[in-house]
Amino acid sequence: MSIAELSQLPPTEKLKIIETLWSDLAAEDSFESPAWHNEELRKTEADLTAGRVEILDWEDAKKELRSRFE
Repeated sequence: MSIAELSQLPPTEKLKIIETLWSDLAAEDSFESPAWHNEELRKTEADLTAGRVEILDWEDAKKELRSRFE
C-alpha cells in the first residue's frame, strides 16, 4: 500500500495500521527506543508522581481515542 493510498483511509483504519506497526516493532528484540522517547517517559513519570495526569486502562484509552475520530 502506498503513502497516497494510506492518506485516503479513514482515521479509524489509520489507527489500526499504527497499532499493528507498533506491535510489530515492539516485538523485535533489536528495536531500541530513540533518546527523545526516554525523555518523554521521564516527564510523564514526573507528572504522574505530581498527580498531574490520570491513569486510564489501555482498552478504555483506545476506545476514547477512536471515538474522537469516528
